[in-house]
Amino acid sequence: MRKSGILMHITSLPNPYGIGTVGKCAYDFVDFLVEAGQSYWQILPLNPTGYGDSPYQSVSSFAGNHYMIDLDVLIQEGLLKQEEVDSFTWGESETRVDYGCLYNNRMKMLHLAYIRFTPDQAFQDFVEENQDWLPDYAMFMTLKERYPGMDWQGWPEDLKLREPERMAAVRQELSYPIGFQYFLQYKFFQQWTALRAYAAEKGIRIIGDVPIYVPLDSADLWANPQLFQLDDACRPTAVAGCPPDSFTADGQLWGNPLYDWDKMKKTDYAWWVRRLRAASRMYDVIRLDHFRGFESYWAVPAGDKTAAGGSWQKGPGMDFVGAIQSALPELDFIAEDLGYMTPEVKQLLADSGYPGMKVLQFAFDSRDTGSARDYLPHNYTENAVVYTGTHDNDTTIGWFEAISDDDWNLAREYLCDFYTPDEEMDRPFVALAMQSIARMCIIPMQDYLGLGTEARMNTPSTIGCNWRWRMTEDQFTEDLCRDILAQTRRYGRTET
Repeated sequence: MRKSGILMHITSLPNPYGIGTVGKCAYDFVDFLVEAGQSYWQILPLNPTGYGDSPYQSVSSFAGNHYMIDLDVLIQEGLLKQEEVDSFTWGESETRVDYGCLYNNRMKMLHLAYIRFTPDQAFQDFVEENQDWLPDYAMFMTLKERYPGMDWQGWPEDLKLREPERMAAVRQELSYPIGFQYFLQYKFFQQWTALRAYAAEKGIRIIGDVPIYVPLDSADLWANPQLFQLDDACRPTAVAGCPPDSFTADGQLWGNPLYDWDKMKKTDYAWWVRRLRAASRMYDVIRLDHFRGFESYWAVPAGDKTAAGGSWQKGPGMDFVGAIQSALPELDFIAEDLGYMTPEVKQLLADSGYPGMKVLQFAFDSRDTGSARDYLPHNYTENAVVYTGTHDNDTTIGWFEAISDDDWNLAREYLCDFYTPDEEMDRPFVALAMQSIARMCIIPMQDYLGLGTEARMNTPSTIGCNWRWRMTEDQFTEDLCRDILAQTRRYGRTET
């Protein structure tokens, strides 16, 4: 059956404490989705963010983001007092996240909650159940505090190389801050598990992203350097990126370390299996970021200033996909197959059976009519997920305001049955996505709200101004809910 959902990250939910959390605002959003006839809630990665606040550059593939721990729940549990929370400033704008403010003030609140926390059996069980990642993560974050502004490659050699005697001594010496990190993860997963159960009870499935790469300065690399293309000093020999194209003459230099796929294969991709099993604790459907990188990836020599000098290297392909499907047969995936597609990538997608992605904003590029045709709705197959745009795109209104006249004319001609000259283009675009044959349709909340570029979530290759947009409480109106429900019913994406 064809169904639909809304793309809305947790951090974008309205909340009095500066950022969306997994508390009441998230439960209210689940209720909104149900009333609006939706079946899916797509979010971005829930892992803790590092420099730049990007959920796609996380310090851990396994941990949860402590920014999303709900303070009101901690108040209800007696770990915080309302007057304590109210004594802090959480940002000047209800439409923008102030990460600097959160970094300074939220951690003070969480430390105070930890002081009052008494470990119980549930906590002990959580620690025991997560031994495969939690001790490494807690130690990593603690050492990051001890050596501020320094990546782990710059730590003392015995810590950098994780010498057992030194590691044991540090665990004793820093037991309190390590325990604090345990506490943060316990509270995040306690709250998230309850929210996910509520969503499941209401018939809402959660779609979450798993980025293909991890940052150099992460617990993942520190704990598993042998699985990456690193030299003897634990520095990358090559890094990830994208080749030059008609949009970027130098390509995109992401800078993430690359996997040593040969070594991963010898373990039957055990680290990836653990990573995706952990992701299944967070999400019902997993969107695999940069799926084409599993077929072949762009490798840039370490130290290059642009991605232009890189080369294509063969990825693990169907051997990896088959191993994942064998180890985790119950998981549902979406393949993020955007970007430079080759027959080999298309074949891998077909062999995997995963639905790919169709983004309407990519369908009307007058400079690239070949690949653009793949994104026109009349060329879709049922096994696909259609979007007006993603977190990396401008809002639909913002996009239409920025495109060329030639692109505008292409879109207007294609939308002749949906568009009238006196209306904004967000509604016709949503209708176009909804009426397509694609089994799943996901619309960013900004497009339902008719917002412009000011509400864009991320502009790739920029830093310092992304991941900040928030929805306000007064934007959740009955009219909005009725409108979304009407469109969902009109195009046959709800059972009622």
